[in-house]
Amino acid sequence: MAITDIPIFSMLRTKMQYSQERQRVLAENVANADTPNYRARDLKAPKFPDPTEAAPATTMRPITLASTDGTSIGAIGGTSSFSSSNKNGYEVRPTGATVNMEDEMIKVADNTMDYQAATALYTRSLNLLKTALGKR
Repeated sequence: MAITDIPIFSMLRTKMQYSQERQRVLAENVANADTPNYRARDLKAPKFPDPTEAAPATTMRPITLASTDGTSIGAIGGTSSFSSSNKNGYEVRPTGATVNMEDEMIKVADNTMDYQAATALYTRSLNLLKTALGKR
């Protein structure tokens, strides 16, 4: 049995990947805070299925970067498998940008704490598995 077949490891790995992608999106928001007409984005948190119920198949649309100029630098990471979320309750600055730096910094800190919690739980689960196998 591969470690990827164990549900807790699969869910924790998905949570860590989500946190990494969200960090990238939040960093883009901060980097483009002064870009005219830039709309702040965020990612919706992944929904984990209840193990006692059958999960319906869902499709997530990929997130791609929009190029405003032909000389723009392309995305390094490509697309994301997490769906995006745009809030309608944002404040628009005179330039048309909707990035609120305070909110973005709070989201970054919250995302960092979530990632650290997931990695700690992943490490502890691995150590528990190693102990059960007698490899520790």
